[in-house]
Amino acid sequence: MQGDFYTYTIAASKAILILLSFGILLRCLRSMLREDYDPETWAYIRYGRDRLPVQHWEVIIGRSPDCDVYIPEREISRTHAVLTRNDLGVWKIHDVFSRGGVWVNNTFVDDDGAEVKDGDIINLNGICVRFTDLSMEKRERLESKRSGVGRRYSPALTLLMLTAFQFVLLLEHSFYAKPEVISDIALGFGSLIVMEWSCFNAMRIINRAGFEIETLAFYLTSIGMSVAASSTPEDLYKQILLTLAGVVLFLLCGWWQRSLKRISSSRILVALAALILLGINVVASDVVLGARNWLEFWGFSFQPSEIVKVAFVYVGAATLDRLFRRNNLYVFIAFSAICVMALALIGDFGTALVFFICFLVISFMRSGSIATVMLAVTGAGLAGFLAVSARPYIAQRFASWGHVWEDIYDKGFQQTRAMSAAAAGGLFGKGAGNGWLKRIFAANTDLVFGMVCEELGLLIACMMVLAVILLACFAVRSARTGRSSYYSIAACAAMTILLTQLALNVFGSMDILPFTGVTFPFVSRGGSSLLSCWMMMAFLKSADTRKEASFAVRPGETIRSARDWQQSSDERKARRSEKKQEKIRAKEQVKAQRKGRGKERHQEEKKPSGKAKTRSKGAGKT
Repeated sequence: MQGDFYTYTIAASKAILILLSFGILLRCLRSMLREDYDPETWAYIRYGRDRLPVQHWEVIIGRSPDCDVYIPEREISRTHAVLTRNDLGVWKIHDVFSRGGVWVNNTFVDDDGAEVKDGDIINLNGICVRFTDLSMEKRERLESKRSGVGRRYSPALTLLMLTAFQFVLLLEHSFYAKPEVISDIALGFGSLIVMEWSCFNAMRIINRAGFEIETLAFYLTSIGMSVAASSTPEDLYKQILLTLAGVVLFLLCGWWQRSLKRISSSRILVALAALILLGINVVASDVVLGARNWLEFWGFSFQPSEIVKVAFVYVGAATLDRLFRRNNLYVFIAFSAICVMALALIGDFGTALVFFICFLVISFMRSGSIATVMLAVTGAGLAGFLAVSARPYIAQRFASWGHVWEDIYDKGFQQTRAMSAAAAGGLFGKGAGNGWLKRIFAANTDLVFGMVCEELGLLIACMMVLAVILLACFAVRSARTGRSSYYSIAACAAMTILLTQLALNVFGSMDILPFTGVTFPFVSRGGSSLLSCWMMMAFLKSADTRKEASFAVRPGETIRSARDWQQSSDERKARRSEKKQEKIRAKEQVKAQRKGRGKERHQEEKKPSGKAKTRSKGAGKT
């Protein structure tokens, strides 16, 4: 009887895990991609009788239908000018190599651009338009009409389903884990539940309802916690601390990116720090399996290239006014080349490939030139050929690609075991902690897809892949409505890195692509990888401009325009002048009072006393 109950409980838990995973993904999908949200409006450009909205802080004006502000006139170039806004609400316009030039109020716009104020006339090669800036009061009215998030699909209910998913995972582990580690596993999942609900409540306190990105990240982290509990339950304390550190870094990075001024001023420092970190890695790291990409600090293994990924995105993304400055692009190309050269010296071929694909995406989004991308691909192909020729272990991996079953005890040992375990797990898996692949080297990192397939089933493994793809689709959608091109490029670049890692990990372990040893985002065990993935989510949150959705985006109704700043500055000056006048009047009153008191004393001193008057009268009579 107990055996039947045990069997039915395990079967029910497997079905519940699949249903909960499907429900979490479906609710996030509908909230992130199916609902229509109104974009933000910051200004208007009046062209004839038309009023064209300016919906970003950086817009392209031109004759091409792909431009943000489309003006179908022959005199205007396809990409004529760029209109930008800074954190202080100051608008500037830049000429983008147009054939007719740009004027603002009959003043020619040079390479440094020109400031544009409310009511100014912009001349685009003879075509005049009027710029209208929106004050804070007008934007408040527009913001009140925008639809918010979390009304049709409650984020609290989705998070409650995720909590149930974590409890069911813990239940399965309690059936297969050793008695002495069950308390550690319970502590790991309990800490994860506390973190996600604390983060959710913090967002509610600051009136932020968009929690889909965090929910998907915690979903993947939960599967990663299950992998760690199955393979290395004795190190769950490290996993808990690293997850907490990742969430804290996610919040800090999101807060930091609320200001474009902070980002632009710190980009060079971040680039230098990344290069120094790679230099330390080249000099001080030990060689492990042909690569020297690990550093040891106080018992924690640290992979600097994972943190450099975040810096690469941070430095590579740029605001639109800098995209058309060639020097800025050349600096990024030089930075990318140094990073890839350092990774080549380290011997981390998989990470170098991830960097290169991210470089292609950033280069295309910055330049829009396919020729530039093809030139980079050609150069990378030559560099890859030289790397394969110079590094024997890389050549061996390419040689065994597609032939792992021919040598199952040497070159194909890991991949054949991963595919066998994935096949043994079937659709529903053997149960969390009830697999044998975890005893194979790098099962919880490089072969984690096969491990999840074996223990949780192919359906759960496919859903964790779909979770990353859903985040990438949301990044593409958010890129269209991002306030700045920096946020759009950073979000797409960050998800490019995670998607590339996913493809190399899944297809590499299944022998569809060469085995590179790249981790699966959030799921593979590894502290630096987990930190990097959580920090990448901050880029995605910064591009989310839905109303009351992201803590990393300042509410539109609280952002002042240049006119508001000027008005508030004038009011502050008026208040300061009033205070000065009040002080002057108070000083004058004090002086007047003192002067009046002095006169009274002087008059009292001049008055004779009564006895003196009597004596003087008597003396006169005598």
